[in-house]
Amino acid sequence: MAPHCLFWYPLNLLIIYPRNLGRGVPKYDGAEAFTSGENINVSSLYLKGYQGDLKWEFTSLLYHEMTHVFQWNGEGQAPSANYYPPGFANPGDGDRWDQGYDITARFLEYCDGIIPQFVAKLNKMMRYSFKINYFEELTGKPVDQLWREYKAKYGH
Repeated sequence: MAPHCLFWYPLNLLIIYPRNLGRGVPKYDGAEAFTSGENINVSSLYLKGYQGDLKWEFTSLLYHEMTHVFQWNGEGQAPSANYYPPGFANPGDGDRWDQGYDITARFLEYCDGIIPQFVAKLNKMMRYSFKINYFEELTGKPVDQLWREYKAKYGH
């Protein structure tokens, strides 16, 4: 049976084989998607109930989950997509550096701007565990000081 693409993606990233559709698209509640090894699972229940631009949301989920697939590429980094969803935090937003995906992403961008390859180095250090002092080991400053300097840079 010939494959059918649900949407066009670079390198034919997503291919669905209709005969496997019932088994291949999980019907679970909870996370919108998850990755296990090189397998990306997207919830059909989530997609069915999504209100908005479904193609955009599905693409966003794939970008996010592909990050997990490529996360440990030997360089300690994932490819950058620069694919920010509507409502994503602006630089300087937030109350804490670890407030959520978007706030943390913007803070890590800032750190990457002051220390070349900061995110790759941090990612490599975190492969098996996380310690808050990794920020200080990489920058010479504790994370709270980095956060204050980040907020000051953007006038917050």
